[in-house]
Amino acid sequence: MYFNRKCKITFICHGATIYSEEYRFSDVENYPQLSEGGQEEVERICEFLRRRAVKNDVIYTSPSVRTVQTAKMIEKLYKKDSIILEGLRPRKCGKLNGLTIEQIENKFPHLLESWFNNTEYDDELEAESINDFINHTKKIIDEVVEQNIGNRVIIVTHPEVIQAAICAALEIPYGKIAKIFIKTGSATQISYYENWASLVYSDHTPIF
Repeated sequence: MYFNRKCKITFICHGATIYSEEYRFSDVENYPQLSEGGQEEVERICEFLRRRAVKNDVIYTSPSVRTVQTAKMIEKLYKKDSIILEGLRPRKCGKLNGLTIEQIENKFPHLLESWFNNTEYDDELEAESINDFINHTKKIIDEVVEQNIGNRVIIVTHPEVIQAAICAALEIPYGKIAKIFIKTGSATQISYYENWASLVYSDHTPIF
């Protein structure tokens, strides 16, 4: 049936880190950890999930320290362990890794332009292309949906993964991914049906 929902996924963006607060690019898994402000963001997300009585059958997380820390806090709410999915990783940054947007704008403005606009692989940037990243993310999420028919899923991951999920679900041209803004400590929900998907809400940051 057209409205026969297969799976509902609530995407939780990890809390803030010193890198996100500095607008610094990073695709590494073991650093940085959540900042004090990031932990407070996740506490608000947990309260949001509790107040809205968001049901959950399974929790997935990327392997990064910042997402695992976030998932651990959500685990306490649902009293269940999360499952690490290697594929829920951020986009590979190439030469931008470790740099702030300000540093890139001052030294390598053409590389920043390539990051946001090149849908195909760029030899100079040495970063994952937008097309490859979104296609990879879509494949992982499609697998999660097929493995969780009828379930309500929480995925704890990175801003760019959620951007990619929205692009894929709504069939937004991949080159427009940068126009989708996802804050740390936010919630986004997508319902997946047989031949289409619906964005229920995006980038919700609870304030109590």
